[in-house]
Amino acid sequence: MFVAKVIGTIVATRKDENLVGLKLMVTRPIDSQGQSIGQSLVAVDSVGAGVGETVLVVRGSPARTVLQNNRAPVDAVIVGIVDDMETLD
Repeated sequence: MFVAKVIGTIVATRKDENLVGLKLMVTRPIDSQGQSIGQSLVAVDSVGAGVGETVLVVRGSPARTVLQNNRAPVDAVIVGIVDDMETLD
């Protein structure tokens, strides 16, 4: 799991049938200071996140578990919206 910022949305009128009805968001991993630390990736939104929000993202097989659909071609899912983040560094 990692923290990311939602930086955009994706609209795809033609897609795999297992993705129909799912909201696709563009996310970018961030560090504890809110600075970008990696490449952007597409994640399915399971919590109603919006552009500009800080979110928690899971990748791999846990992502498909969240969706309860092992056939979905999904590698990342937004599982939480961060209200506040405090670190010791």
